Amino acid sequence: MTDRPNLTRLTGRFKGPNCDDDDCPNVYATDRDTFVVQGDHFTALTVPSGESAVEIPRHILEEAVRALGW
Repeated sequence: MTDRPNLTRLTGRFKGPNCDDDDCPNVYATDRDTFVVQGDHFTALTVPSGESAVEIPRHILEEAVRALGW
């Protein structure tokens, strides 16, 4: 996937709960029915070259689910 999708930020409102600045963990929805996760590097798992594993707090996924109305 090399084209750049449109992103909708679902979590991590600036100055919102559990977010002190604009670099907090976030979940984004794309216009191609996928999700992008922003968070701290997770090094307890070895993944193939070109892939990443990102660990995010439970409250971030809960916020994303609420944003989607699930």
